[in-house]
Order: sequence, then structure tokens, then C-alpha cells
Amino acid sequence: MKKENNNGGIIVQAGILAAASIVVRIIGLLYRSPLTAVIGDEGNGYYGYAFNIYSIILMVSSYSIPSAISKLMAQKLALGEYRNAQRVFYCTMAYALTVGAAFSLFVWFGAGLLVPPRSVPVLRVLAPTIFIFAILGVLRGYFQANQTMVQTSISQILEQIVNAAVSIGAAWFFMHRLAAGQDVHEQAVYGAMGSALGTGSGVMTALIFMAVMYLVNRRYFMKRIRRDRTSRDDPWTGIMRDTILVITPFILSGFILNLTTTVNQTIFSKIMIGAKGLDEIDITTAYGIFSNKAVVITNIPISIATAVAAAIIPNISSAYARKDKEETRRRVIAAVRITNIIATPCALGLIALARPVTMVLFPQWESLGLASALLALLGVTVIFYSIATIMNAALQSIGRMQMPLVSAGIALVVQTLVLVVLLFATNMGVFALVLVSVLYSLMIFLLDSYFLQRYLKLDMDLYNVYARPLFAAVIMGVAAYGLYTMFEVFLELMGSRSLYLNNLIAMVPAILAAVLIYFFALIRMGTLSEEDILGLPKGSMLLKIFRKLKWMKG
Repeated sequence: MKKENNNGGIIVQAGILAAASIVVRIIGLLYRSPLTAVIGDEGNGYYGYAFNIYSIILMVSSYSIPSAISKLMAQKLALGEYRNAQRVFYCTMAYALTVGAAFSLFVWFGAGLLVPPRSVPVLRVLAPTIFIFAILGVLRGYFQANQTMVQTSISQILEQIVNAAVSIGAAWFFMHRLAAGQDVHEQAVYGAMGSALGTGSGVMTALIFMAVMYLVNRRYFMKRIRRDRTSRDDPWTGIMRDTILVITPFILSGFILNLTTTVNQTIFSKIMIGAKGLDEIDITTAYGIFSNKAVVITNIPISIATAVAAAIIPNISSAYARKDKEETRRRVIAAVRITNIIATPCALGLIALARPVTMVLFPQWESLGLASALLALLGVTVIFYSIATIMNAALQSIGRMQMPLVSAGIALVVQTLVLVVLLFATNMGVFALVLVSVLYSLMIFLLDSYFLQRYLKLDMDLYNVYARPLFAAVIMGVAAYGLYTMFEVFLELMGSRSLYLNNLIAMVPAILAAVLIYFFALIRMGTLSEEDILGLPKGSMLLKIFRKLKWMKG
């Protein structure tokens, strides 16, 4: 395994993880539709309750481990302390094994206290995955610290493929074999359990792959350690202390971000069912549409920002460890720019084509109207969450790990108060969740921007970073909607009667044309350079296309 060149490495490595994230999310969306057809919106609701708690526990126990170990190891590797970097790996693995096992047992035995009764068996199926994921996180963070994202990317794709296959197969088997003859509500529970089994199977597959990759590359790692001429080895107790001190802010920040989902879910169900006396099945179904359709779709572009964040933490940490503040600033600005260039058109595209996108991915006609309306309103959160994710990573990379925690904490308190008022004082229902999601993401974005400017004194060109991509994305969104409508009308005039097929055929060329329009606008405004394009997923292919179109010089 060769070490990455730092020149442009942030864009290249971020591009690798971003491309993998896109593939993972596409697979996730493709299997969501047949899975929903098997378990229904009610089953999605039971799975959603369990998965939200699982996500909270995962965040507390192990989700932040890759970021933490990559930060700690990158600092040691930047100074040539290879033995100490390996010691960080061993200490983090010991931490992961201990904490992962403890939380897995807690979730298994405490499931009845954490979720509604029908979601208890679903959460118990997810419990062992917490332990498996903890080990997986250490191995992923190890490779990320060495600034190579290929192994992590492949493991994520394998994880999602297995997750998709097992989720659908197990959900069907559990419903039609294990729960045969039971009422539809009990079958929905069994279907959700099958989906949860797929989650664990995917994580286990990824762990096996990463373990093999570590063994394959171990000779290189050990050879590098033998060449280490560091005069002093860091004591084990000191490394463990540093590991805990770094992981804790990561955990708390991520915990609050995920806690928001659980808080909103709990408040929504308690007020709508308990206080207002609405039907439990109706409320669970509405929440399932929100969390497993609208939110799932918006998470696709946000996952790209998460990938970029994973790449920039070791990249920025190494520059900061060398006390090169100018290079640190340059890398932060580059990450924010490239993320916004991707996130803004995604947001405007989801707003403009909310119904067509929802119809393709989740063709359940009875919930199409609600799901597409929720998606259109949630679209703007893609911009705020994506950029805030990058800013969180940048703050953590420069040792200001408490600042994302402050931002998330303030935003959580404000949005919770607003949600309670909206649910009691209005009849917005599930749309209140959308409004507070927008408010929450906006507040985190603004607070993180303030803290980043305060500690790094960024010389950021706001017009070039934010305004130009937004202007180009608005043009793109209008064009996408117009082209989609034109294609759909044309197909109807041609006599095509399949609503789903008409929608799909009209949407694909509209999206492709909109992408070209967006990039054309950016290039003509001088916002997008060749280096930026190469850092995008399929960047080399895009650059060739732009040169053939004579948009850029060859």
C-alpha cells in the first residue's frame, strides 16, 4: 500500500468515498422499494423506531471511532511516529471491543425500555450489530488515517449489497413462513425483523473484508514500523487517555445529532397519539413515510458530504499537526467548496422533481402525495446538513471538538421547543417534523460557520463558494422541471398509458440535461476548475465530456 500524495489528495480521496457513497445510497434506494412492497409502511414504521434507537446507541458506542482513530493516527503519521500510530490502533481496538460488547448487551436486555412493544424484537435483532460495527470502525479508521479510502469504499459497497439481498429475502421469509397465519400487524413486525437481520449481515460482510485487507497490508505496516526512529514510545495509558478524550467529543456531537431524530420521533408519537388521541397505526404509518421515504432520499446527497468529511479529517489533522495553518485553511475551503458544488444542485433537484423521484423509488400510490410533499420541503436541508458536516469535521480536525457539540446542543433545544408548540398549537402533523428539520439544519450550519471563522480566520469568497452554485442550481432546477413536464406530456400524446414508465422515461433525460446545464453555468461563471471536476465522482469522465463540448480547453 502506497502513501497518498498530499497534493490534491483531499479531493481525490474525498472523490473515492463520495463515489462509493453514491453507489451505496443508490443500492439502498433500489432495495427500499421492494422491501417496502414486502413489509409495507407499517413495517417500515416498526423498523424506523428500532433503527433510530440502534443509531443512537451505535453513535454512542462506535460510530465515531473511524473519525477519532483517523485523527489520532494521522497526527502521529504526519510526524513519522509509526510505532505510536500502531499503538493508537491497538488501544482503539481494545476500546471498541469493550464498549461494543457492553452496549450490545444493554440493547438486547433493555430493548423493552427503549422502543414501543412491537419494535422490541426488531431492536434485539439489531443488538449484535453494534459489537460487530465497533470492530469494523477501527479497521476503517486505520486505513483512512493512512489516507487511502479504497478499502473503506469497497467495504461500504459490499455491506450495502449484502444488506439489500438479505433484508428483502429475510423479510419475505419471516412474514410468509415464520409469521404465516398471523394478523397483518404481527406480520409487519416479523418483516421489520427480517430487514434488521439484513443490516447485521451487511456489517459482518464488511468486517470480514476489512480484516482481510488489514492482513494483506500488514507486512507493509510492520516494515514501516521497523524503520521508525522515534526516540520515545508513548505510554499505553497516555494513548488510551488521548483516545478517550478524542472519541468522547465525537460521540457526544454525533449523539446529539442522532438524538434529535429520537426526540422528534418520541415527541411526535406521544403528542399525536397520547395527547391528541389519534390512531396509532395512522401515526406510525405517517412517521414511516417521513423517515423511510423522504428522509432516506435526502440522505443520499448528504452521504456525499459525510464521505468528504471522512477524507478531510486525517488530511486536515496532518496539516494542523505540522502547524501549517495556511495549508489547513486551504484544505478546509476546498472541502466546503466541493461539497457545496455537489449539495446545492442536489437540493434544488429534489425540490423541483420531488414527485417524479418519489414515484420512481417508492411507487406506493396511496402515500405518493404525502411522501413527495415531504421530500420537496426537506430538500433545502441537503445544503445545510452537507456543509455543516464538513465544518464539523474541520473543527474536530483542529482540536475544537467541543464546538460541534455546542452547535448541535443549541439547535436541539430550540427545535424541540418549536416542535412541541407546532404539534399542540397547529394541525401540521408530520409536516411539523419537516419544519423543525429545516430549522435544526440551518442553525447548525450558521453556528458552525461562526466557530470555524472564529478559530481559523478563513478567507472564504462567499460569492464564489455559495452564491454562484446557488444561482446555477436555480437555473438547473427550473430547466429540470420544464424538461420533465415536456417529456411527460409528449409521452402521453404518443399514447403511453403506464404512469410509472412515463415518469421514469421523462425523468432520466430531464436529470441528465439538468446536470449538463448546471455544470455549463458553473464553468461559464468561472466557478469550476479542472481540479474541482477531477475531484467529483467520475470526474475524469466529466472532464472529457466538457472538453468534447468545448466548454473547457483540452
